Amino acid sequence: MAPQPSNTRAAQLTTSGLGAQFVSPRKPRNKLKTQTLVELPGQKAKQDKLQAKLAALLAGKSTSSSEPTTTSTSPDIENTPADAYEDSFIENEVFPLIQPDESVPPLNTSECIKSHRILPDVAAARLYDTWKTLIPTLVDVQLGYTQRTVGKILERPSTVLSACRSRKCAQRRTTLIGLFFDILILHGLFPTSPSQPRMAVSMDLLAFYRALFERSCDAVNALASALHTHYVRRGFHMTNGKGEFIQEPFRRSLGQAILWFDVLQVELESQLECAVQASRDLVEASREPPEHPAPFIPTVDVIPRERCAAILLQRCPACFGGVVFGRKLEEGGDIHVATDGNFHHRHRRSAGDSPHFYDPSYFLPKAQVDAIGRHIDRTRKSAPKPHAPLVPHEAIDLCENSYEAADGKKQKAAMDSFDDTGVMALICRHDIPLFFANIDTPGEQQKYAVALIDHLFALIPGGATVVTLYDVGCVLARSLSQYDILAETVTKRLRFATTAMHAYGHEWSCQLIYNPRICEGLGLSDGEGTERLWSRFIRLIGIQRSSSRQRRLWLLDRQAAAIGLEMRADLGDWIRRRLKRGIDEQGTAAQATLSECDATIEDLRHQWALQRQSQLSIRAHAPARLKKELDTVFALQGDLDASEKALQATSEVISKGNASQCTRDVIESLERSHQRLMDKVDVLYASLNVHDRFPELEGINVEFVRTLLLARDLKINIRKRAIGSFFEWDKLDRAVGGTQQALGTKLHQQTRKAISKRQPALLAALRKFNGYCERLEELYEPDCSIPLPTPLPTKLNELRNDQTLMEDIWITPSVGDVPRWLDDQDVRDGIRAMLKRDRCIEEQRRLGLEADNLCRWFGDELAAIELALQLPESVFSILLRQRREHLRHLQIRWSNPLASPLRFESRARHAESLAMRISGASQECALHWVPLISCTTSVEEEEGAEDPEVTATFFDDPPPEHLALDDIINVDTLDSEDEEDIDIPADPRALITWHTPQVIIIDAVPPMNETTVIIPGILRTLVCPARDAFPQQIFEPKDIKILASPTALLNDSLINGCAVLLYLDSLQASPAVQQYAILSTHDLPRIRYNASDDMLWRNISRTKYWAKDVWIIPIHRPSGVGHWVLCIVHLQSKELHLFDSFAEQRPWKSEVKDVMKLIVRLFNIARQHQRVFKVDVDFYGWVARPLIKTAVQTNGYDCGIWVLAMIAATLHGCHCMGLKEDHMSAFRHYLHTLVVLMCN
Repeated sequence: MAPQPSNTRAAQLTTSGLGAQFVSPRKPRNKLKTQTLVELPGQKAKQDKLQAKLAALLAGKSTSSSEPTTTSTSPDIENTPADAYEDSFIENEVFPLIQPDESVPPLNTSECIKSHRILPDVAAARLYDTWKTLIPTLVDVQLGYTQRTVGKILERPSTVLSACRSRKCAQRRTTLIGLFFDILILHGLFPTSPSQPRMAVSMDLLAFYRALFERSCDAVNALASALHTHYVRRGFHMTNGKGEFIQEPFRRSLGQAILWFDVLQVELESQLECAVQASRDLVEASREPPEHPAPFIPTVDVIPRERCAAILLQRCPACFGGVVFGRKLEEGGDIHVATDGNFHHRHRRSAGDSPHFYDPSYFLPKAQVDAIGRHIDRTRKSAPKPHAPLVPHEAIDLCENSYEAADGKKQKAAMDSFDDTGVMALICRHDIPLFFANIDTPGEQQKYAVALIDHLFALIPGGATVVTLYDVGCVLARSLSQYDILAETVTKRLRFATTAMHAYGHEWSCQLIYNPRICEGLGLSDGEGTERLWSRFIRLIGIQRSSSRQRRLWLLDRQAAAIGLEMRADLGDWIRRRLKRGIDEQGTAAQATLSECDATIEDLRHQWALQRQSQLSIRAHAPARLKKELDTVFALQGDLDASEKALQATSEVISKGNASQCTRDVIESLERSHQRLMDKVDVLYASLNVHDRFPELEGINVEFVRTLLLARDLKINIRKRAIGSFFEWDKLDRAVGGTQQALGTKLHQQTRKAISKRQPALLAALRKFNGYCERLEELYEPDCSIPLPTPLPTKLNELRNDQTLMEDIWITPSVGDVPRWLDDQDVRDGIRAMLKRDRCIEEQRRLGLEADNLCRWFGDELAAIELALQLPESVFSILLRQRREHLRHLQIRWSNPLASPLRFESRARHAESLAMRISGASQECALHWVPLISCTTSVEEEEGAEDPEVTATFFDDPPPEHLALDDIINVDTLDSEDEEDIDIPADPRALITWHTPQVIIIDAVPPMNETTVIIPGILRTLVCPARDAFPQQIFEPKDIKILASPTALLNDSLINGCAVLLYLDSLQASPAVQQYAILSTHDLPRIRYNASDDMLWRNISRTKYWAKDVWIIPIHRPSGVGHWVLCIVHLQSKELHLFDSFAEQRPWKSEVKDVMKLIVRLFNIARQHQRVFKVDVDFYGWVARPLIKTAVQTNGYDCGIWVLAMIAATLHGCHCMGLKEDHMSAFRHYLHTLVVLMCN
């Protein structure tokens, strides 16, 4: 038998060099050497006594039989468990030392160790059952105490609690056990135990703490410690039977009193609500059907005066107080709600649970949610139903992959440590919480949102329509369309939308359907109220994690109830804020943009319809599939390009030396092999059949397509990065504005640090994307008809407000002319303004309906309370009077421009008369003369008539988050840190007036020698040497061929080169030409692409523009087949002279803005380099004028020739040329001759 291998290190085989690697074996410890038995002092004595007691119990003997009994104990007390005495103080018992009995078997000490209990035991259940039995018996006593003390100064508690009112009888002190709590409650004291309490707490203190809890959070430990500290400082110490100080004398007792006092108040409010609900039913039964028709045409059968459930009416009367339902979903529906999950409100499994003591009014039962989950699992096993998707599935898949909320399997909390992982909320559009669902799964599964929606539909009328805003509403809408998760009666009345801020993380085609700022009928509902609700719950996160599961639900439920009541009272202020900050300000800004737009509302709506139709098509998502197939080809192409450059460099180096013939043969062999690889790449590209699957890409330059795809992917990456920063800015908004719950200093600094850390990468990506845009413009061929992407601003503040950030890059060629919604910036701005204006009009209509609902609910509720007060059997008179006073206060707070105080007062008088009529009480009517009052406000305007023309006052102050991030979001480039002292106008503008200058100097026809004969031959590259600060001009053979053709379009090389030649030719005739600065065709696009100051200075400083009076800027419009125009800047007169051979007005709006930005940036760059302008430049009062108002060109190829002719006229000191269209061929020949003669 082979010996067993040894584990010692010496037994391991080793090899030299890089041989097998071994791990050092773990040497076993010698327990006899490392462990020592330690005897605890007194431990043996305790074990001996316990063994003696156990032996006596086993022998049937009683160790206490020999002790005399001094007092008798009632059976009720004997049966009460030890845990029931929540306010008792356990003293430390010290056992005397006794000799052990050898006859007693040894005791297993491990059984005496008490383990941590996480589930309630029998004693705790009995304690809570006793409390729940006791609480209903205290309601009448609590009512009596409230009626006796409300509105009065608090009485000092008597030293003797007695029911005797005379207090003159002889007194005798007797120690007894209090089994009746009426006396305690009657004197304003609440017991801390349901039986045999040793301590009672002032009910006024508990009521104060309850109000404090509603405004802050649970602070039992803080209050108990504060009470203990307060009494100690006043010289009162709590001691045990031995006179030792008790460390925490109030924590358990005060916690029990606070908990069950709140349960008592909830029971009282429940009974009061039942009494008021009975009166509401009587009031509702006495009403007649409505006389006025519905303000809209319902899509389903409408039952007159059908109401929502009472629980919804009490939580938000503005949303659920209507009496007629059935508004079309396309018009916005009847009710707007939002839902979202939060995984910060977790509960630790080790914190355990307590017996059930409270029925939450906001949380759905777990059985109800789990039943929905099982139903979803069953339906998903079947095949998806065929349906027509509103958004292509490719876009929904991308949205689903982008959001964690859409991934129900993703673990957001460790289930080993937490048994409850979060909370799902459903709120109305006024941010009032409606219902919650406790999340007990690792991820945000759809069952929670579906359960909340299903529960809502069970409480609203059968004809009511609902719009639900959810972070991943598009994904949930697709699931409901594919599977029978909800009944058809529900889905046909349900519409989904994404929340406003989270919508920007979705695909653009998804936003066209689900973005609330784009969807029709949603007004200004944003769905972000859940985020504002979570910010108010943030104080409970730490407390509820260590509380029991039942207490956690109680904390959240009671906090939600307090928040709901507060926000319900704030509904009037909410409507006023929405009217001012929403409708007035945004509506006025949108109207101002529309007034500046040349297109009509009908044209904008038509263009918007075309845009939606085009971007929702399946072809709009071809780039995702196209890039997947071309990625490999492009990667291989890039590697081959790099190897080709390396091969050429190697060949040049070797050819310069004395290389042998063998070396040259190897180089030639490598070149042939490389060429074969290039040919195989072309074959591979052709095998993909890209042009067959996408025939619209046939004939397009591969490099152009590759750059376009790279730009598209980079823009998607930029959008994700930017949106992440936008969410962090919202956190800083709370930190600056202090809305509800401000961020702490640490979190504020962490957020700023995170934004600053992401900023360089985001700015680098923006500059790279703008570089792609510039490269695409260079590679652009007008025949491909693919619209070029728009560059993005590099200032993060501007990027946040740039709508083009959310739009994908257009990849497929357009059929016919490029649509105006894609090419015309004026139309794009007009479409956004039109959508904003429409949302403001819709919001105004909805606010009018909500104001009506508030008035209606106010009258109905006041009538019910008045009726309950007049009923003889009412026992809640004091609480009903408090409710009536609260409603009267709401009458003042709820008054708004859409519901005047007169309407509320009329409802109040009608409610009183209705209550008297139902109760049968006599009503005496006194007649009084009413003075005549003149009111200048029209009733229609008071009632909220639909007036889309709204006015507002503009505020120049930036939003608070911009102030907090002023040093971050206003960063443009890396060099912008040195620009603090430079005055840069925020938005330089020039007034565009379509009137030509009053004085126009016409240039005579220049001498064009048409007799010059250019002998055709082999075309070669012509170079004009550098002269007068101009670099050398290179005219390649293709450029000369274009210039020689009578119908060819000029490119940028010819425009720039010929402009320089015209300048040099004119300079020979007159030195006055030196006052003109000719800019390149690439300079203005650099402004659009947000080029750095260094780049602008390197390319434009040669012109010495700061010393010139006039700047000549040729401009290229890449849309369609391409078009050349000209802008001439007169610095002295602050005028821009515009020339377009087609005399078009529309495109100049965006180009004039770019020219003004160019002027400002060049001015400040010159100041940075200590250059002084020849003229004093003022950036205010600029005017842009056209040089011609009628078209001078009828063909589609002479625009570049016209621009060069205008440059020649300007250099001659004139405004316009005297040429006609018939002279263009001669002027082209003149330019051709000029190139040949001035270049060698």
